[in-house]
Formats: sequence, C-alpha cells, structure tokens
Amino acid sequence: MHRARMGVVFTASLLSMACDSGKTPPPVRTDSAVAAAPVVPAPSTTPRRSPDSYRVRFETSKGPFVVQVKRALAPRGSDRFHELVTIGYFTDVRFFRMVPGFIVQFGIHGDPRVNAMWDTAAIADDPIRSSNADGTIAFAANGPGSRAAQLFISTANNARKLDGQKLFSPFGTVVEGMRVVRALNAEYGEEPNPSRIVRQGNSYLQKWFPALDYITSATVEP
Repeated sequence: MHRARMGVVFTASLLSMACDSGKTPPPVRTDSAVAAAPVVPAPSTTPRRSPDSYRVRFETSKGPFVVQVKRALAPRGSDRFHELVTIGYFTDVRFFRMVPGFIVQFGIHGDPRVNAMWDTAAIADDPIRSSNADGTIAFAANGPGSRAAQLFISTANNARKLDGQKLFSPFGTVVEGMRVVRALNAEYGEEPNPSRIVRQGNSYLQKWFPALDYITSATVEP
C-alpha cells in the first residue's frame, strides 16, 4: 500500500471506490479557504524543539477543538506536530477517514505539490509512553520509521487495538471540543482513497466527497 500510512495503522482495508463506476460527480465545492491557502514550505532538516507543553486550537467546518500536547510523551511527534501547525500546513485539510467508535484521520494536504514534499518526510519513532485512549492524538504509520504528516484522533479507547503494535505514540489529548470531533461527517467512512488524495489533493475530494468536514485553521494558543 502507498505510504499514506493506512495499512498497518488499522486493520480495516479501504473500501473500493464507488466513484470509479461512472457515477455523475456532485458539484465541486469552492470557497475562500481554498483560494487563501498559504504556501507550505518543505520539512525542516533539523526540526525546532517544541515547547514542553502547548495547546493547539483547530477551527473546523463543524466547530473548534483544542489539543493539549505534552512533549515528554513523544518528543519527535510533538516537534513535528508543532512544525506542521506553525507553517500553516493544516489549512483546508480534510478529515478523510472516519470510523465511528475508532478513529478520525487527517493530514494529507490539499495541494499535491505539498504532498510531494511531506508525504514521505518520515520522522523516527517515539517509544509509547501513553496509551491510545479516547481523545488522544498520534501520528499514523504503516511500519517503523514511517510517521510523516498524517494523524488520527482516537474516538474510543484503542489501547488493545493499537498499543501492542508499538507504532502509535500519543503526544497529546483533545481537552476541548471532543463533541466536535465525534460530530465530524462520517458518511463516507473509509471510501476516500489516500493514494489518490496524495496525488490529486482536494480536487479529488471535492469532486467525489464534497461533504467532508475540514480544518479552516490550526494555531498554537498563546
């Protein structure tokens, strides 16, 4: 499977794309967020150390939620997450994989040119120091040393499913707005193909999955 970090992350396989069967696609959504999306730089060769503790506020099409990060839990994951937030990576990024009672996954950029830089920009693994409990956030992975830019929020206690794989190191927890995370549109389930998102970006998602919820901004709180 493509390095979109879906294979080993979770055991469920992606559903085949119904949209390839010749359906007439729904109208493409256009909005100011797409037009205003910032230029995203390439990954830093030497990521800056993130604060020991910080909060990130996500504004989404469904409402806001806040993540509290503790660097000690997963230093490399915390540093990468802080870098992604501070460069504006998450603007107009879709929540593309929704499995109620399991996870919400996001992090593939809407611009294929950005994905060309970031999708394989892997960071080294962190030891698991905290369980994948309900509300925790961690990087997705498809094997050792494969974490890059995709993340997931657990929407149930996934300790038994994920901790034993020793790949998914939570670095923070949703401390406000978990009801928003649970309310994100799950009608498409696992249908969006991550490899196609990497190659085609939001043009693919807007064409076939126009009702996906998305991030309008992610900022480190003062």
